[in-house]
Amino acid sequence: MKHRVMGVINLIHETDELERLTQSRCLATVPFGARYRLIDFALSSMVNSGIHKVAIFAHKKYRSLMDHVGSGSHWDLNNRQSGLFLLPPATDDIQEISRGDLYHFYQHRDYFNRSTLEYVVITRSHMVCNVDFGPIIEYHQEREADITIVCKEQAEQLLGRARKVRMDDDGRITAIQDHYGRMLSDTISMEMYIMKKELLMELVETSLAQGQDHLVRHAIFSRIDQLRIYGYKYEGYLGVVNTLASYYDHNMSLLRPDVWRELFFQPGTVFTKGKDEPPARYLGTSKVVNSLIANGCRIEGTVENSIIFRGVHIRKGAVVRNSIIMQNGDIGENSIVQYSILDKDVRVQCDRDIRGTMTSPFLAGKRKII
Repeated sequence: MKHRVMGVINLIHETDELERLTQSRCLATVPFGARYRLIDFALSSMVNSGIHKVAIFAHKKYRSLMDHVGSGSHWDLNNRQSGLFLLPPATDDIQEISRGDLYHFYQHRDYFNRSTLEYVVITRSHMVCNVDFGPIIEYHQEREADITIVCKEQAEQLLGRARKVRMDDDGRITAIQDHYGRMLSDTISMEMYIMKKELLMELVETSLAQGQDHLVRHAIFSRIDQLRIYGYKYEGYLGVVNTLASYYDHNMSLLRPDVWRELFFQPGTVFTKGKDEPPARYLGTSKVVNSLIANGCRIEGTVENSIIFRGVHIRKGAVVRNSIIMQNGDIGENSIVQYSILDKDVRVQCDRDIRGTMTSPFLAGKRKII
């Protein structure tokens, strides 16, 4: 990217209603789409946009995050001059950890102050999309904006939780939802903010001095009449994944080839942590219809309209329909699994019948034996 930009993936107090899926992991590392994690989309969008200095502000349950991102090599972020920076809370005090994102930005202010980069792109991890930040930075400069918020027109029902905003005909933001409420607007914030690094540091220090902790609710929302805040309308695919219903729905939408191609290859490829495993093996008794099957799987039974992660074993006579089976799952002989989400290492014994519904899928936590 010709613009001098640093990236921040902000995991502080992300809205999380994924129940047992986030019992032992943060939202950013929830598995998605047979072989990815939610954070892969933000990381890949930044790298494909030419952003080569990225900080992840971790908050809680970040062991799986450290394991997944590692040195950043899978996103070509293992460089000496820039690269990936994983920044956990700078304190062990529970009260301090529970404070807002501005406090955590301030605790790691050296990360910002030591950089010569001019702009900051701040994102969350629960927005599943493929974004080119180049045109957004240009829009930000053309409008001479203080802050640009990436937005999406979303007239249909939204299963995930997102803030709504209002924009005037010139694209300027006139109202931001204080939290997830009932604002009458079809425009949602994608929780992506572009501003100059100097402005961010000024907002951090002045807000904290006034006893304010939160970037959007305090630093931005309370200054909407003082700052030039514009909205950039994103036209691509967006999945807001922070509820169980939205997680199931957006996984299932990947079974549509048009959604798959748009999300994972346009405008750039989505990268993830690689694993050396053999291709999936389909035995003579297998039947697979309209499903995503990751490498390392062994399929002996029937799989229809499902997302199957790495290393899953579907045994002879088993039937899996409209379900998500995560890594190393084992579905016993003659068992039926429908409208279900099974986390990693779940074992379904022989002759079991597990059935959820489209609006309320059955959920099994890690390593559960059914």
